[in-house]
Amino acid sequence: MPELTELYVQVRACKKCDLSKGRTNAVPGEGPANAEIMFIGEAPGFHEDREGRPFVGAAGKFLDELLALIGMQREQVYIGNVIKCRPPQNRDPLPEEMDACKPYLDQQIELIKPKVILTISRFAMMRWFPDKKISEIHGKPKKFGDLVVLPMYHPAAALHQPSLRRVLEEDFKRVPQILKELADLKEEPEEKPQPPPQQMSMF
Repeated sequence: MPELTELYVQVRACKKCDLSKGRTNAVPGEGPANAEIMFIGEAPGFHEDREGRPFVGAAGKFLDELLALIGMQREQVYIGNVIKCRPPQNRDPLPEEMDACKPYLDQQIELIKPKVILTISRFAMMRWFPDKKISEIHGKPKKFGDLVVLPMYHPAAALHQPSLRRVLEEDFKRVPQILKELADLKEEPEEKPQPPPQQMSMF
């Protein structure tokens, strides 16, 4: 798809925030333009920055294993991140960095039109579920307009916490059934972050 190719060119040349100064490679994302499933992670790590590809380290290998559980291969899905350049020491993305990259992710979603978006990072999940915890909503699809969003634990979390591995595997096994039942999902209102309650003055 020419539009997607042009987007990759823009991302690789992007200098909208300071992350561009320290990167080896920007990581636009990869996968077929007609993918039914789109994964959204957080940001490139060390190996991704070196290779310019998403999820190529240990977490990426585990993702390949999870896809194999449902009879799929990486080449059939689209994989991207909230931000396209590696933050120093893999720190959390800053709000201004996410804002700078948001138009790229918006365009990827619009061009690919996936049937299901699997959020596999806290920052990706926050886009649709700003006030939720992953422990409460993992594996539960929600429909927002034309999008169905399925929050998942990050594969790296399961590598660090073996107890989450089984949880992630079981959630993944439900994906084929969720794809079959998309038409039955009811649309959910998009959640907005709640402002902190104002403290009442004592005077």
